[in-house]
Amino acid sequence: METTKNDLPPDTKQFFYKLSEYLDTKLLYYGSVQRSDYVPGKSDIDIDIFTDNPDSLITKLQHFLHLKKKKVKKTMYIIDDKTIYGHKVKYENKENQIKAEFAIYSEEDKAIVIKQHQNKMVLPIYISILLYILKTFYYRIPILTKSFYINSKNWLLDTIGNPNNKFIILEDQQQ
Repeated sequence: METTKNDLPPDTKQFFYKLSEYLDTKLLYYGSVQRSDYVPGKSDIDIDIFTDNPDSLITKLQHFLHLKKKKVKKTMYIIDDKTIYGHKVKYENKENQIKAEFAIYSEEDKAIVIKQHQNKMVLPIYISILLYILKTFYYRIPILTKSFYINSKNWLLDTIGNPNNKFIILEDQQQ
């Protein structure tokens, strides 16, 4: 998961390489960038970052991305009845056409989070087809609302995973 199934533009690859070097940690890709439903220039690039010191890593990430603390969201992920706390950071650089979502977790939760994400990397053909159709009507022929698209996509992906697993944004951090 340190590389992507889908090829990224050279500038995007360079950006993520520099970020990985700056954070002194590996970036692990998951989501559509690892599947056939990735839409270049439209889909965001999902990245897991695991660390022994989330607060320090978040500060470094904010500095590199030039983000305010309020852009960091606390999260709770319930996977197989285990509660995992983390953080999400959405980032978009329209000039360089980079759209990413970073998930930061403790190193101790790495195995269970990676297993959950790997479960959604190889999809049954019917789910892949439905995701392709859904993304076509959201990105290319924009007739779907964002909330309908997100809810439908999550529902499709939950049908192949454990529908009892939940991902919750807890609150905004303020500073």
